[in-house]
Amino acid sequence: MDNVNLSEERAEKLLNLAANRQLDLAIVLENVHDPHNIGAVIRTCDAVGIPTIFLIVSDARGWNKIELGSRASAGARKWVDVIIYDDCKKCFERLREDYEQIFGTHLAEDSQSLYALDFNKPTAIVFGNEHTGLTEEALSYIDGNFIIPQYGMVQSLNISVACAVSSYEACRQREASGKYNPDVLSQQQLNLLKDYRQRHLKKHKGHRVINPPFKKA
Repeated sequence: MDNVNLSEERAEKLLNLAANRQLDLAIVLENVHDPHNIGAVIRTCDAVGIPTIFLIVSDARGWNKIELGSRASAGARKWVDVIIYDDCKKCFERLREDYEQIFGTHLAEDSQSLYALDFNKPTAIVFGNEHTGLTEEALSYIDGNFIIPQYGMVQSLNISVACAVSSYEACRQREASGKYNPDVLSQQQLNLLKDYRQRHLKKHKGHRVINPPFKKA
């Protein structure tokens, strides 16, 4: 496939990695500031095969937190691309190009249960700030709200936990419909495999920045 020298075991692992990436599934974080939450979300995405995270950063406090979150995600950041926007509208315009439906976690009268959603369609899942949730602007762009059913006294989950629960529900649905371990790789997956083989030998962190919002000090 290319000139990258790999052991047979490593080559097989990268093949499985590319084959199981869900290229039409993404996570979006709006103004999530806790670096541990960002790192945990990156690790979850790698675990379930989500290749891309979009971060919407509207203020300067978020920039360094993103970098800290990248370090907190250890080796997973090499295999998960994080695309950063400082403009909410531009981010959602990009999402509309690639995903058929966009759902956000927000408690409202019309909110659906997580388990009522169809994650077999190209989907972006949006999570808001740890304390204030999604902004009104972000809510105006999504197709619907969902909640994670809870039966305890406290009706809230940490953002990274909520992301993990939601991601694994998407994983469960897609595994049941045969979207993992395909017999034949798509051209996109073959391109991704070639990219991963190159990343294996380079100090690649898997991050791309679009509209870098703030200059680093």
